[in-house]
Amino acid sequence: MRLLIGGSSSKMFHLEEFSEMLKKHDVDTKLVLDIEYADGFPSRKISNWFTTNTKFKKLINEFKPDLILVDRQRHFGLEASKTNIPLVVHLRGNYWEEMVMARKTLYSSQAKKIAINKWDEIGEKCFKRADKILPICKHLENVVKNHYPEKSTEVMYQGINSENWFKGKGMTLKHPCVGLVQGAVILEKTQELLTLTNALEKMPETTFYWVGDGPYKDNILPTLEKYDNFKWLGALSYPEKIRDFLTEIDVYALLSGIDMSPLTLLEAQLMKKPVIATRVGGIPELMNDNENGFLIEKGDSKKLVECLQLILNEPIRAKKMGDSGRKFVMDNFSWDIIAKKFIKDIKDLVK
Repeated sequence: MRLLIGGSSSKMFHLEEFSEMLKKHDVDTKLVLDIEYADGFPSRKISNWFTTNTKFKKLINEFKPDLILVDRQRHFGLEASKTNIPLVVHLRGNYWEEMVMARKTLYSSQAKKIAINKWDEIGEKCFKRADKILPICKHLENVVKNHYPEKSTEVMYQGINSENWFKGKGMTLKHPCVGLVQGAVILEKTQELLTLTNALEKMPETTFYWVGDGPYKDNILPTLEKYDNFKWLGALSYPEKIRDFLTEIDVYALLSGIDMSPLTLLEAQLMKKPVIATRVGGIPELMNDNENGFLIEKGDSKKLVECLQLILNEPIRAKKMGDSGRKFVMDNFSWDIIAKKFIKDIKDLVK
């Protein structure tokens, strides 16, 4: 089988790992940066608005794929949908809810409304013409079924290479400490970080470090930075500095208002950290409650404090949770497991 993967720049690191594993399973795989082969309006480069996407056509003619996989619904996927080659869409987030939120926030101006309407048009064409949609978690698969009940779907979780997640040199942090790694690019997701205020008040001896950045950081930083035991570290280079950060922290917390399959939750568990996460979206599928850590309800600041204190006050239990978390991720989310399931799930599309 010859598989062409068109990926976004932010996911290249992981798609390269996926591609290499597929090759080990005898899949002739070619991974490309999608915008280098297909672009158009809307695009950051005005010069690309009027492209004929001849590079895409040349790519298809030279590689002759049996199947095309895309990880976002952009021009590459649109061009792929015009061919007679089976198209598979790996859906990483709740596209429809994110579109609603984007129109209310970052894309509320008239000019940006034109752009997002075009993105939405392209996205829906990709979904409608796709031969199979691969949501990144079971929760998202149910969302897809509500929008396209007739579509063939299979869950394709985010894979991870455990060999990349080992004890690093650490960082200079004040202990005990809680680490959070999440972006601030979706408003509903970011606002849940305000749940920290109760913990910051109740646990003044514990320092909370947030790694992340994005357009919505200013919605939360003025409130959180009032507390001396909250520190914002901004964005850290991936994966080296993130690995050093996870090496040093005592507990990992993921406080998210909306999430499908956050990779950082898998990374923290591979680093043998006990975890606390909000019970939203696909998060419960990525950990075992009361074994690798604790799930708490959205907005439950009281439970957050209780769980943090329990972990910090019981080091033996915390270590057991950390060890259990690494085993859980290795047993369920290795690239070998993900690749084998992917090959099985798309067999019916390849002649």
